[in-house]
Amino acid sequence: MEIVTDTKVMLECKDLTKAYPTPTGDFVVLEDFQLQVKEEEFISIIGHSGCGKSTLLTMVAGLNEITAGQVLLDEVPINGAGPDRAVVFQSPSLFPWMTALENVMIGVKQVFPHATKAQRNDICKYYLSKVGLADAFHKKAIDLSQGMKQRVGIARAFALKPKVLLLDEPFGMLDSMTRVELQDVLIDVWSKEKITAIMVTHDVDEAIFLSDRVIMMTSGPYAKVGDVAHIKLKRPRERHTVVEHPNFYKYRQHLLTFLDH
Repeated sequence: MEIVTDTKVMLECKDLTKAYPTPTGDFVVLEDFQLQVKEEEFISIIGHSGCGKSTLLTMVAGLNEITAGQVLLDEVPINGAGPDRAVVFQSPSLFPWMTALENVMIGVKQVFPHATKAQRNDICKYYLSKVGLADAFHKKAIDLSQGMKQRVGIARAFALKPKVLLLDEPFGMLDSMTRVELQDVLIDVWSKEKITAIMVTHDVDEAIFLSDRVIMMTSGPYAKVGDVAHIKLKRPRERHTVVEHPNFYKYRQHLLTFLDH
């Protein structure tokens, strides 16, 4: 997907600053951070630990107070959390005594209060099926593997039909094989739903495989956008064709070189 200049801006961070007070003065994590994300764009944010990647994401989610500046969603400043921004965390945080279906249903009930029970059931089952859990609707979360729990987390986020999908290192706790499987699940569902997505990751290959752009953040404090890589690989993407593409290693080298500094 090529990003064209007349594509609508879905999310914008304007002059965004986050500072935490300390006895010796403010600790500034982000300062005057600027970012525009186009509608239906998938971007990844990478940078060294402590550069404020997750802080940025929680501010966009409305879960972390903004010190200065603003986050605009569809041109409207955000004010706290809302179902128009769905978050997939590293740990899916499911209610262990509830089934996969019941865990997804919690948000669906809130977002679609006027839908019938059957319609809400259909939404939950549709997204659980999309992430490969058609046989696990009625399994309790406590009985699911870590990878299956994260599939529920992904289904739960998409089922809200948000304007923006926020992913905070969603595969960071998984083994490498499960991680690859879930990257494929995520990109498959995303390519059908075309929801604007922002993902924080430490994995350079994951960022290239999933993204239209990779935003590289400078090391904190006072972190900003240090560089941007435009990933011009055709969609839909198959893992083997991406890895075999001559530009894959150019993008990879670009990102690793930035992180080495």
